[in-house]
Amino acid sequence: MHGIGKLLAISIIVLVMAERSSRAGDTLARREYLTGNQMLTSNKGTFQLGFFETSKGTGRFYLSIRHTKLEGQPLVWVANRDKPLPDATASILRIATNGNLELFNGPALFWNISLSTLAESAVLRENGNLIVRDGGAGVVWQSFDHPTHTWLPGATLGFDKKTGTARRLVSWKSNEDPSPGEFAVEITPESKMVLKWKETAVYFESESEGSGNNQFGFDAQLLNSLSIRFEMEKQSSYVTLENTEVIMSGNSSSLVFVMLVMQDRDGRLKRVPSRGVSGGGVWADPSALPWEDFCGAYGLLQLNNSCTCLFGFLPSSSPNPMGKSCYRSTSISDCNGKIVKEGFNEVSSIKWPNQPKIVTVRDGGGDNECKAACQQSCLCTAYAFNGSECFMWEGDLYGIRTNIAEDQKLHVKLASSALPDTGSKSKTLEVVIAVVVPVLVIVSGGFLGFFYNRRNKHNKDNKEPGDDLLSFDFEVSINATNDGTTLRNMEFDLPMFSYSSVSAATNNFSPQNKLGEGGFGPVYKGELLNGERIALKRLSQKSGQGFEEFRNEIILIAKLQHRNLVRILGCCIDPVESILIYEYMPNKSLDMFLFGSEKQEMLDWKTRTRIVEGIAQGLLYLHEYSRVRIIHRDLKASNILLDDEMNPKISDFGLARILGGTDSQAHTNRVVGTFGYIAPEYAMEGLFSIKSDVYSFGVLVLEIISGRKNTGFYKTDSISLPGHAWELWISGRGVELVDEKAGSLAASTALRYINVGLLCVQENPKDRPNMSSVVSMLSSEIAALPPPKKPAFSTTSLVSSSSSQTKSAGDPYFSGNHLSNSDIVPR
Repeated sequence: MHGIGKLLAISIIVLVMAERSSRAGDTLARREYLTGNQMLTSNKGTFQLGFFETSKGTGRFYLSIRHTKLEGQPLVWVANRDKPLPDATASILRIATNGNLELFNGPALFWNISLSTLAESAVLRENGNLIVRDGGAGVVWQSFDHPTHTWLPGATLGFDKKTGTARRLVSWKSNEDPSPGEFAVEITPESKMVLKWKETAVYFESESEGSGNNQFGFDAQLLNSLSIRFEMEKQSSYVTLENTEVIMSGNSSSLVFVMLVMQDRDGRLKRVPSRGVSGGGVWADPSALPWEDFCGAYGLLQLNNSCTCLFGFLPSSSPNPMGKSCYRSTSISDCNGKIVKEGFNEVSSIKWPNQPKIVTVRDGGGDNECKAACQQSCLCTAYAFNGSECFMWEGDLYGIRTNIAEDQKLHVKLASSALPDTGSKSKTLEVVIAVVVPVLVIVSGGFLGFFYNRRNKHNKDNKEPGDDLLSFDFEVSINATNDGTTLRNMEFDLPMFSYSSVSAATNNFSPQNKLGEGGFGPVYKGELLNGERIALKRLSQKSGQGFEEFRNEIILIAKLQHRNLVRILGCCIDPVESILIYEYMPNKSLDMFLFGSEKQEMLDWKTRTRIVEGIAQGLLYLHEYSRVRIIHRDLKASNILLDDEMNPKISDFGLARILGGTDSQAHTNRVVGTFGYIAPEYAMEGLFSIKSDVYSFGVLVLEIISGRKNTGFYKTDSISLPGHAWELWISGRGVELVDEKAGSLAASTALRYINVGLLCVQENPKDRPNMSSVVSMLSSEIAALPPPKKPAFSTTSLVSSSSSQTKSAGDPYFSGNHLSNSDIVPR
C-alpha cells in the first residue's frame, strides 16, 4: 500500500506540472519555454502570444500576438515575419541561460533578441505589448518598440536622429504572407508623417502646421476615439497612439479600442475599431489615410476622384498597385550626357507634389532665377515660385491633386518637342495640314507598297537582340535557352538582355539609382515590372579592367551556386556597353558599415561573427567544393555584400582565377589585387594559391573584429593592422583590439577570432591554415588553437602610389578600397 500511495503522489505531481506547462498564463520565466499549442494570454484575455498560422492550413507558423476579441482574431505583431516556422510542435520560445529571448525550430534558430542585460521574464500585457524584464523588474525590451504592420494604442512611431533609423509600420506582402511588403508609414526628421511605396515614393505627406491632436492635419474621422501624443527631443521625435473614448457599463468603464493597420492591398492606414457588429469588431471602417485616391507618378487627382496624366505624359500599360502611373511621351536630358532641348509647362489650381526642395535665390531673382536653377539641374523635374521662395522637385512627382482653393502653380520640365503649341504656331500648322496632307496622301499612295516590304525586312534585320529585362521573371526563366537570349561558346548558359530594357530598368541610368563606383565602373539599382530589384554593374570606358575581366566574371560566377556568393542573373553586351546584372543587396557592402560609419554600431558581435563565418563558408566552397578550384584574388570588405538579414555574399570575380587539376599554386607576371590585402608571396614573386585568399581573409577578420581598416596605420608604430594585432597579442593585450562599438563580447571568443586572423596572415603560406581548418576553428569553442607566428609586415609598402586607383567616397558596391586593380613588377 505504501508503494501504491507513493506512485499515486508522483502521478499527481506530473499531472500538475503538465497542467502548468500547458497553461502558461501571461508570463514566461527564465529557463521556461513555450512550444506547440501553448500560449501566453494577457490578464483579461484580450491578447495571446503563440505559434499561429496567418490562414489555416498554410503550414507556415509565426510567433505572433493576436487580438482575441476582434473578428477573425487578427495578428497584430509578428516576430519572425520573413522566416516562417515549418511546424508548431517542434518550435520553442525560451529565455536562454545567457538571458536572450530565442525562437528555435528543432536545432535551427529562427529569431532572437540579443540583450545587454540578463532577462528574467517575458510578460504579455493587456494592451498587447510583450515586455522583457530583468531581475530588477526593469523593461529591457518591448514589442511596442518594434511594431510590424499594426499601430496599437500605447505604441510609438518615431525617428532617431542619432542613428538615422525610423521606427515605422510596414505592410504585409499579402493577407497570408506577413513578410515586409511595399507600403510603410514613418515619421520624418522634420516631424512629418509620410506614407511610402517601395521605400522612396511618398504618396501621402502630413501637414506640419498642426498642433496637439491635429499635429499632422489628419482627417477627423481617422482620429475618432484616438489621440496622438507628440514628443520631440534633440536627438529623436516620437508619436504615441492613445485611445480616448470611454464606454460606461454599469459602475465600470473601459476605453474604446481602436488600432491603425497598414494595409497590404492599397497602402492605406486604416482604423480597426473594437465594436460595430455583435460579438466583436470589424475591418470595414471607412476611415483611412490617405482618404483620397492616389494616382501614382505624374498622375493628377481630379475633384471627382478620377486620375489623369499631366500634360506631356501618357498612362502606363502596367499600372502600379498604387493606381495609374504615367510616363513621359518624350524623354528629357539626363545626368549621363544625354542632352535634350527643354522647356516648362505650367499646371495651375493644384496641390504641389510631395517633398519639395527649397532652393535659395537672390533677392529680386524671382521666378526667372528659380526657373534657371531647375533648368541647370539634370535631376530637377519641376519647380514652383510662390513670390518669396523657390521650390524644386527631383525625380518622379507624386501626390498631385486638383485644389482650386489654394491655386498653386507648378512648372513641369518637358522636352521642347512635347510642349503645347502657341496660338500662331497652331494656326500655321492647321494651314499646312489642310493643304499639304491631301497632296502627300495622293503622291505617296503609289510608293507605299514598294516601301512596305523593304521596311519590314529592315526592321527585322535591325531588331535589338536579347530578352526584355523589365518583364523577365528570374525565378521562372533563369534557365531559358532561347536563341539570342543566352550567351554561347563561353562555357556557360546565362540570359542576355537588350540594352534598351536594361536602360529602362534603371530609368536611363539615373544618378538617383547609382549605388556606387569601383574599378570596373558604376553600379546602379534597377527595378523590374514585377517589383523585383536588381543591381547592374556597367563597364566604364575609363576602367582599368576590360572585357577579359567581364568575360572572366561571367564564366566563373555563372557556374557557382552558394548562399555566400552573390548570384549573377544575366548580362547585356552592346556594341558600346558591357553590363552585368546581379541580385540586389539592400544593405550594400560591408565596408559601409565597418569603417568610420554611423552604421558601425549596427554590427553587433553576433552579426560580425555571422559575417566572418559566412565569408569562410563561401571561400571554402570556392577552394574545395565548387566544380573548379577558384582563387578569388580580390577579397576585401567592399567585395562582401550584405543581404537584408546582414548575411554576407562574396562578389566581384573579375580578377579570380581557376587552378586546374591538382595544381595548388600558379605564377603570374601581372600582380593584381587591392592594397593591404595582397599576400606577400603574391606581391613579391607573383605566386598565388588558395593560401593567398586565406591571407586576405585573415586581414578581413582582423578588420571586422577591430572595426579598423588595414591601411589606416601609416602614422603609427605599426605598419599594418596585422602588425598592430600581433603587438597586442604577444604583450597579452589582445582583447584591446576588439571594437567597443560592437558591444560586449566574451574575452575567450574575441581572442579565438583574433588567433584565427593572425594564423591566416602568417608570412609563410605553408604556415597558414586552409579554409576547411579555418571553418573548424571558428565553429569549435573547445579545441585549443595553435599559436600564430609573426605576420608579414612589409606588404603594405610594396605597391607604389602611382599604381593606386582611389575609389569615390561612400562607394557601396564593388568599390576599390583605395585600389581596385594594381600591376606590381616582381624583383
